[in-house]
Amino acid sequence: MTIETPSSPHPRRAVPDPEQMDAVLRSCGIHLSPLQLRQLWAYHILLREGNAGLNLTRVRNFANMVLKLYADSMLPADLLELPSPLLDLGTGPGMPGIPLKIYRPRLEVILAESRANRLEFLKNALDRLGLEGIRTVGGRITARFEEPVAGAITRAVETIEQTLERVAGCLARDGLVIFMKGPHCDEEIEAARARFADAYSLVSDRPYVIPGTRHDRRLVVYRRRDEPLYSRRARAMQGRIVRIIASARNPVFKDLKKALTGRGVRKTGQALVSGEKLVGEILEAHPECGRGWVSRHDQPPPEAAAQLPWYQLAPELLRELDIFGTRSPLLLIGLPEVTPWTPSEGFPDGVSALVPFQDPENVGAAIRSAAAFGAAQAILLAESATPFHPKALRASGGAVLKLALRQGPALEALPPELPIVALSAEGTDIRRTAFPDAFGLLVGLEGPGLPEAWRRHAVRIPIRPEVESLNAAAAMAVALYEWKRRMAG
Repeated sequence: MTIETPSSPHPRRAVPDPEQMDAVLRSCGIHLSPLQLRQLWAYHILLREGNAGLNLTRVRNFANMVLKLYADSMLPADLLELPSPLLDLGTGPGMPGIPLKIYRPRLEVILAESRANRLEFLKNALDRLGLEGIRTVGGRITARFEEPVAGAITRAVETIEQTLERVAGCLARDGLVIFMKGPHCDEEIEAARARFADAYSLVSDRPYVIPGTRHDRRLVVYRRRDEPLYSRRARAMQGRIVRIIASARNPVFKDLKKALTGRGVRKTGQALVSGEKLVGEILEAHPECGRGWVSRHDQPPPEAAAQLPWYQLAPELLRELDIFGTRSPLLLIGLPEVTPWTPSEGFPDGVSALVPFQDPENVGAAIRSAAAFGAAQAILLAESATPFHPKALRASGGAVLKLALRQGPALEALPPELPIVALSAEGTDIRRTAFPDAFGLLVGLEGPGLPEAWRRHAVRIPIRPEVESLNAAAAMAVALYEWKRRMAG
């Protein structure tokens, strides 16, 4: 009895042997040394033995196994220079990684496999084969896998886009991602181009055929252009203070936590800024305020924070500080100077926003409006919450660092002769009010409103009668707009 293979016109013996394997490989242009052939044959025997119980491959015909599994795995080594170390992503029973390692002994290979039974097979196979410079890694590879590799290769069925995302944590800059694809992957290539144009460039798209077969293949290769996280983090740690905080009892963490309350902000002289956009804007516009970068270990500081200490917090500790749930790093800032203001000083030209609000969000919103409409300053009355409370900072959009802030007396201590336009639900319509050249704009406290002395001379913003009143910070914004409109006219 003889066996005909697709790779050779010559008849083969009924029982496959290493010589028959060698003949099929040679017909594909693959020439193995006697040692390499013995290693591949030993792997083949292990694969056949393990297949019955583990369902390692659906290819069972000997010639097809040599062609579709082993030759196909080794051919990329003839088509390009393989990077090392090379991550075999979703290797299954060890392909293409094990045949590639046998074919290119100097190549360092990492076999990544998430399925426990196949991982056990791989460990046993590597032990039996005695190969060096090849090992396994269990679990699913995600962007959080950060072991540096120079390349990744895959025969897996997931899309190019999904794979590029998964290797983002480990692939070095200029590293290669090698896809062993079928002929119809143009849509995948286009989707990857649209999403990763800045991170990866397509450097090769090479069609080929497994010799002696009709199996069309494509070797699609991408080169990484951006810098991986582990590299950015290592660079970020050079020459900077790095404090790793894993316990809630750590005194630095306790001080950071104090910055979540108004009292703590005043006591420590520091505040926490949250939100990726706001943090970036403050770093750009007010770098002098920065005191520290607060994040997980995998969230390194940007270049703008290059000189700041880096506080690396355990994830659960960072969640305690991230009260808005942004999941992004926090910026620790020092408080700018808030100079005293006394009534005897009067007001500079324009409008000064008098802020008595006890709700931090109202304080932040009022200061944001004052800055937006060109107020000369904001005077924080004694009743006011700190403008550097996290809620105030967030509501202000960073305006607390842009507008001149002054610290004034209590609301009751404002002399009645000061040129102040006070807002109340009753009083003269603001549209008929003449604004002084230099004055203070006063809105009452949330709830109690204005003291009686100021209410008697107040102005009002006309609203529908079924609505009792405006929010205090909203009322200030409307009044500031009316003043600004008048000045522009």
